[in-house]
Amino acid sequence: MRWKSIVAVTLLSVMFLLGAAPAQAAAEGDDAVAPEIIAMLEEVPGGVIIDSTNAVWPALGMELTIGTVSLRSALSVGSCATDRFCAYSASSLGGNRLTFSVCSVNTIPSTFIAKSVADARGSGYVQARNSSTVVATVNAGSWANLAGPVDNLRCFL
Repeated sequence: MRWKSIVAVTLLSVMFLLGAAPAQAAAEGDDAVAPEIIAMLEEVPGGVIIDSTNAVWPALGMELTIGTVSLRSALSVGSCATDRFCAYSASSLGGNRLTFSVCSVNTIPSTFIAKSVADARGSGYVQARNSSTVVATVNAGSWANLAGPVDNLRCFL
């Protein structure tokens, strides 16, 4: 999964060197970029469109991947890559995926409704929370469906 991060950083660097801003990228290809990505970029500043189904927020350590059948391959926990924790827009790790790499309290933007969570790290656990109320706790290497709304994922080492 590190190669994807390297590719993302390289693409980001090239975009800045050429003077392209994320907003310009979205404006030029709105019809090709998934609407979920456009909505998330409007809500959470600092995002960069990688392609029609992927965007990253480097400062937040956050990625949004719009789910397709080809993306659901055998990775660490479902499609949540090793050393990451993920929120999914459908139960049982289905739908679109929001990936986090920074272990802290990570806000889930309101345009993303989480229905399941995976923790693909080697240790620790993740709490799916609604404000400060714990909705689900997911241990490293496992996942859970969510019984209620959540607005943040709290990571513990």
